[in-house]
Amino acid sequence: MIKVGVIGSGSMGIGIAQVAANAGHEVVLFDTNQQAVEKAMNKLQKILVRLVEKGKIEESTSVEILERISPASSLIEMQGSGIVIEAIVENLAIKKSVFSELEEICGDDCILATNTSSLSVAAIAAACKKSSRVIGVHFFNPAPLMPLVEIIPAIQTSDAIENETRSLIDSWRKVTVLAKDTPGFIVNRVARPFYGEALRIYEEGIADFATIDWAMKEIAGFRMGPFTLMDFIGNDINYTVTETVFAAFYYDQRYKPSFTQKRHSEAGWYGRKSGRGYYDYADGAESLIVNKNKELGDQIVWRVLVMLINEAADALFLNVASREDIDLAMTKGVNYPKGLLVWADEIGIQKCVDALDDLYNEYLEDRYRCSPMLRRMAAAGSTFY
Repeated sequence: MIKVGVIGSGSMGIGIAQVAANAGHEVVLFDTNQQAVEKAMNKLQKILVRLVEKGKIEESTSVEILERISPASSLIEMQGSGIVIEAIVENLAIKKSVFSELEEICGDDCILATNTSSLSVAAIAAACKKSSRVIGVHFFNPAPLMPLVEIIPAIQTSDAIENETRSLIDSWRKVTVLAKDTPGFIVNRVARPFYGEALRIYEEGIADFATIDWAMKEIAGFRMGPFTLMDFIGNDINYTVTETVFAAFYYDQRYKPSFTQKRHSEAGWYGRKSGRGYYDYADGAESLIVNKNKELGDQIVWRVLVMLINEAADALFLNVASREDIDLAMTKGVNYPKGLLVWADEIGIQKCVDALDDLYNEYLEDRYRCSPMLRRMAAAGSTFY
């Protein structure tokens, strides 16, 4: 069984280390901040103790996982690894520097993987002389609990590395999907309207945060409403991802950020971690009153949902991923109640096209343009499945 290297000991890095160790691999964990590694290992130990107490794992398994993870004091200790997964700050220059250094340390047969969620895998791979062994392996947080992993080959990645990487991650009992190296890959691209259109509905004064969340959770069946979820993720993080995706798509209006979220981020209202976001999490804070008008709720759900379906259809149209992988990514990566393309079939393709055309005709904004795939399918009377 190959040795696995993990760079970065944040929540994602230690989570990936736990997944690999649980699958039986010897893991080397490195971070430039040695105290961060110690803190991460202590945190993992507490998590494993809780899992044992809850009867989720045996105590012997807990001990084995911890024993398989070795903190490293230098990148040199990545030597001998079969795969190294980088999970550090989303900064292209820093990542390229790390990959360039790794190439000098690791053997020619070592897979060099990046866990980036928003940067170009091709740009990271370009830092290496042998760029064919670089690939994107995007886990979702928390890595031990979230089943989905996006596998993103760069244009330089060899077929052998792509197949070997996917086979390895599959063996870790993860659900893998293959995505083209485009901004946001599958999940972070297709999910943008869940936040963006909800924010737009709020900014137009149609409904408040709590009412929009109620509609998306109780009527549509999403696990969390968009504002609860943004508060959970952190408005600073979510806004930065939105800005990154917007710029990466050459400022396509479909991905335009919201001033509401920008102001919340600027005010330090990040959400749960700061005690205030779209909601006030202080003790004794008043709960917002929800307007449970079914007609209003249906209007909110339909507008957000049709934008999500349009984004999923366009991802398929532009060959970002297969039909099955797009639906699998959204159900397994962000817990959507059903695949968006399945949902489109149930609603009716023509109905989706008509709704998007109505929005476009009302606003005359490019954000509401209908995907050519939906329009062609409606004309042909075809379905996704």
